[in-house]
Amino acid sequence: MNIDILTILPDILDGPFSQSILKRAIEKKIVTLKIHNIRNYSTNKHRTVDDYAFGGEAGMVLAIEPIDRLISKLKAENQYDEIIYLTPDGERFNQQIANQLSVKENIMLLCGHYKGVDQRVRDHLITKEISIGDYVLTGGELAAAILVDAIVRLIPGVLSDETSALTDSFQDNLLAPPSYTRPADYKGWKVPDILLSGNHDEIDVWRMKQSVERTEKLRPDLFSKNIKKKQTE
Repeated sequence: MNIDILTILPDILDGPFSQSILKRAIEKKIVTLKIHNIRNYSTNKHRTVDDYAFGGEAGMVLAIEPIDRLISKLKAENQYDEIIYLTPDGERFNQQIANQLSVKENIMLLCGHYKGVDQRVRDHLITKEISIGDYVLTGGELAAAILVDAIVRLIPGVLSDETSALTDSFQDNLLAPPSYTRPADYKGWKVPDILLSGNHDEIDVWRMKQSVERTEKLRPDLFSKNIKKKQTE
């Protein structure tokens, strides 16, 4: 997979991609990640990329010209499956979207800043808009890092145990069951006997029951989705 990230603050992304699973995925060449500084495509001698909003709205807006110049350059070199703008008013990101994006070949992520980008960027250059939640960040860089992390870990070869991602929370709209490790008895706090039984069929039944119960208790909205889904099947 090839991922291109467009930002005016590239240094923010140094940390997330130089550690742990993402670092290993890049080193193993499973993922090619390139960060592009939008300021390099400004025609202004001061490398200005923002301007005041028409109509007197408070705050600055990222201008269309440098973004269009950069996107046009990248599109001339590659064919993109999605050009995604990270924005609070986009489609809410979830595991299903992560699953869908993980099988793409080429993805471009545009990080907003200030009051966002000129609407014409969204109207003419973007194919998908994604939000990581109902709140506002200073810029889209951290949102882009979250998106990349959630997508890349699903690509075959990234995780040492590829089946691990299949049992994560939100796969099939269920929360993951509780996990335990050694010691089996710590301060009298014991691991459930079923997990020590060696009966994998019964353990699978227990885990599914736990997932359903945890989802109903902690995320009734997800639980309702599962009920509606079963009713339509």
